[in-house]
Amino acid sequence: MAKGFNSRGGFGGMGGGMNMNMMKQVQKMQQDMAKMQEELAARTYTAAAGGGVVTAEVNGQRQLVSVTIDPEAVDPDDVEMLQDMVVAAVNEAMRSAESDAAESMGRITGGLGLGM
Repeated sequence: MAKGFNSRGGFGGMGGGMNMNMMKQVQKMQQDMAKMQEELAARTYTAAAGGGVVTAEVNGQRQLVSVTIDPEAVDPDDVEMLQDMVVAAVNEAMRSAESDAAESMGRITGGLGLGM
């Protein structure tokens, strides 16, 4: 028989698996993560572009909820600038949602590299 290997198929001293305390900690972390994911999904994130003429709102599930455009920003001769402002506002709102999720989950996982 190989050194350090017991007859039950496990490695010596480990009892064939995690101890109960560690399992409880993992279960608690899973519960905390599920709760945090629910809380994050309910949050909204808003960002603006073009000095506030375009505003985008996303939810915690990273879905675009609304886009608000100041009528003064609508210039038929420069639609491209308006499109760029919409993209910028949406991307910034998405970054805010992602950053908040990473920070919130990091508090639960303690830097273990586990995330959503």
